[in-house]
Amino acid sequence: MLVKNWMSKKVITIDENDSMQEAINLIKQHKINMLPVIKKGKLVGIVSDRDLKKASASDATTLDVHELLYLISKIKIKEIMSKKLVTVPFDYTIEETASILLDNDISGAPVVDNDKQLVGVITQADIFKVIISLTGIAKKGIHFGFTIKDLPGSIKEVADIIRSYGGRLASILTSYEKVPHGYRNVYIRAYGVDRSRFKNLLSDLKNKAELLYYVDHTENKRELF
Repeated sequence: MLVKNWMSKKVITIDENDSMQEAINLIKQHKINMLPVIKKGKLVGIVSDRDLKKASASDATTLDVHELLYLISKIKIKEIMSKKLVTVPFDYTIEETASILLDNDISGAPVVDNDKQLVGVITQADIFKVIISLTGIAKKGIHFGFTIKDLPGSIKEVADIIRSYGGRLASILTSYEKVPHGYRNVYIRAYGVDRSRFKNLLSDLKNKAELLYYVDHTENKRELF
């Protein structure tokens, strides 16, 4: 999954010589939390709602409301923007992008093309949408968690058991994190499982792998093993 397919292509920007008040208005109007800053058509920085709150708070205790409003109308974006510009190439994967945001403690970043031109913005909210799409949770169903031996065909064995009970597989995710060597965790979401034989399904799964839990989002049930 590439950034170019999930980024927001409608980018609201602000000029470095615009006022802090203008930035506050744009962020509220468009319900966003960051603005790419432009100087003569070139991306030169970022101003976030965190930058705006920090700049406002620095003088809030010493100024009355009229003085504060006057101040934010006079402060220019270039005085408060983050000049450490963190961008994401449009052909990066969502995983790479999430790592960049986490490493830099930011909630979003401008997306640039091969010529370093601004083509979009990617945020944590966009990444959350990817997770929802990737896991299939929007359509509910049943989510199973397993620890299985890391052998050829081991995932297919548990998947085939679920299929034998009418299950249609929506997603299969795996991880080697926090498991013994030679094993992996597997997470499967399925729709259409025959609920009348659900206990038999659990029994068959337990005989084939270590069943960690299941969460039935359709019937709002869950059990840890």
